[in-house]
Amino acid sequence: MSVSIRLSRGGAKKRPYYKIVVSNSRAPRDGKYLEQVGTYNPVLAKDDENRVRVTEDRVRYWLGVGAQPTDRVARILDKAGIKERAATVNPAKGEPGKKAKDRAEEKAEKQREAEEAAAAAAAAPAVEEAPAEEAAAEETTEA
Repeated sequence: MSVSIRLSRGGAKKRPYYKIVVSNSRAPRDGKYLEQVGTYNPVLAKDDENRVRVTEDRVRYWLGVGAQPTDRVARILDKAGIKERAATVNPAKGEPGKKAKDRAEEKAEKQREAEEAAAAAAAAPAVEEAPAEEAAAEETTEA
């Protein structure tokens, strides 16, 4: 039987309250558990002492006999100083997805085309002005 230390949800809708429990890994999330070793109330402020309560000696016992904490519980235990958790590295976390990149490329392409058209429009009247000035000069010389 593989044993895990995980969260079991309680509380009302949109008002979560979790028990930190030791249970069979195949048991349902809120089902039967072997022992409750703490509580976690995410509604409370982060600096509140009642936000996380852990029975340290029981957690150490279960870790000693091979219980595996879930990621969230491992974070809680790391903050409590019970079990150190290796930092995870995800370099692609902040990178946009494929469709977002495609949309950004299309937008950049349209912007480049608009800038080129504006530059061409700005350059075209300057070219037309030179013959207009020459024509005006010719009119004054003919008269």
